[in-house]
Amino acid sequence: MPSKPLRVLFINDTSRNGGPGRTILYITKFLDPTLVHRTILIPREGIVSKRLIAAGAAEVLFHEAGLIEHPFEPLSRPMEREDFAAPLPLKLARLAGNIGRATAGFVRLWRRIRREKYDLIFCNGTAAGFLGGALAAVTGVPAIWHVLYPSVAPAIRGLHRRLAAGKYVKLIICVSKPCEPQFDHCRDKVRAIQTALDIEEFDGRGVKPALRRELKCSADTVIFGSHGRIVPRKGYIEMVRAAKIVHSKLSEEERSRCRFIVLGDTPQDMHPDHRAECQTLAEALGLRGFVQFIGFRADPRAYVADFDVAVVPSIYEDPLPRAVMEAMAMGKAILAFAMGGIAEMVADGTEGRLYSGNPPDIEGLAEGCLAYFRDSALRERHGAAARARIERDFDSRKHARRLQEEMFRITQEAP
Repeated sequence: MPSKPLRVLFINDTSRNGGPGRTILYITKFLDPTLVHRTILIPREGIVSKRLIAAGAAEVLFHEAGLIEHPFEPLSRPMEREDFAAPLPLKLARLAGNIGRATAGFVRLWRRIRREKYDLIFCNGTAAGFLGGALAAVTGVPAIWHVLYPSVAPAIRGLHRRLAAGKYVKLIICVSKPCEPQFDHCRDKVRAIQTALDIEEFDGRGVKPALRRELKCSADTVIFGSHGRIVPRKGYIEMVRAAKIVHSKLSEEERSRCRFIVLGDTPQDMHPDHRAECQTLAEALGLRGFVQFIGFRADPRAYVADFDVAVVPSIYEDPLPRAVMEAMAMGKAILAFAMGGIAEMVADGTEGRLYSGNPPDIEGLAEGCLAYFRDSALRERHGAAARARIERDFDSRKHARRLQEEMFRITQEAP
């Protein structure tokens, strides 16, 4: 056993609810505090910091205003959708102010790293990788990139490549195969390690369902549910169109026992409001009540517990969507397009059904819904297999131990 704990600075590049925040929680929560001293940096207070504090996931948790979540955000608060309509001079003034904030924040972090004598920088997310890679270059402290994204914007790809290949970025952990090609120029650094979750927290047997009670759905209503950020690449337009096909093929009595329910919102720093666009389409297709977008819920477990089938209709190379993982852990069969890392989590015909996503097989997705609607035994069988797969391969306790081993390996090999 080491004589003293490894001092690690974890950088999470967002304070918003979503996959990166959950990921950093489940990594740090299950690291051995006698072996790893955990300092976590996030941009500002919010739901992520509350969860980290409640879980006792860090010895030190601090916020850095210089970690900008959006280039045009106001200096005093997070970005809101109305800010996209701000006059151009105001946007440019905010951009200049944020460049200044980011520069000052970088200097503060550089000084902190020198003062606190961290052994390692762990970068969770896109912006965190850029920041941590630059900090590693100027301080000589080795860095690990935890990659949750399949690509970056063309304008910053050159810098991304240079930082990834840099001397002090020692390890690049890709959560699924679609994340790996962007690092072909430094393949020797890449390790494939899937993310995970707390399988006890997402055990449906310990959760009191809330969705049917809240929406007054009867016990025999079959709920095709989905939860997550509502943005175009997540495929909710395609889900609404599949629901229309299902609606057209059900009898009037069957329609009364079928619902498509979506939890989530479009983040405030994205424009336009895609949730509103999806609602408008559903109503235009005559699906009022049949398809419902019910908004954000801080803790989705009580709602996912009432899903009969989880629909994850992503239409891009979604690396390893946490919505799939959470629903599987809750014992739900999965319906999805075979995009990104989803096929690494779900075996077609075992834990759910997968359909071609390029282009999206909307007809296939609808047929999958109809099959599950009419076969409760199939739903239960695939749901049980989904829970078993999560217990076997996506347990955060095992995941944290593997990451911990990599952290010690990197620091022991570092010059």
